[in-house]
Amino acid sequence: MQVAVWDTYVTKKDGTIMHFDIIAPEEIKDAEKIYAFGRSYLKTKGEEGQPLSSEECTFCHIESLRPGNEEEIIQDGYYIVEIENCN
Repeated sequence: MQVAVWDTYVTKKDGTIMHFDIIAPEEIKDAEKIYAFGRSYLKTKGEEGQPLSSEECTFCHIESLRPGNEEEIIQDGYYIVEIENCN
């Protein structure tokens, strides 16, 4: 399965920058749907309401789905790769 990687940088409530990738099936072309995935993730991190739009989240590239992440894609439609300041 091929997936799209959306590179995302969100300013947290404390002013630090949270960096994560939103990974979704390449067939999803609607950026608003990708942003909704990101907003759902932000809510789980206590960062609900922080801006997430084309300013913070951009398409990066297509890659093959990594082993072990297929279940998350099937269950949730996406998964998150935490890179920096995601605690």
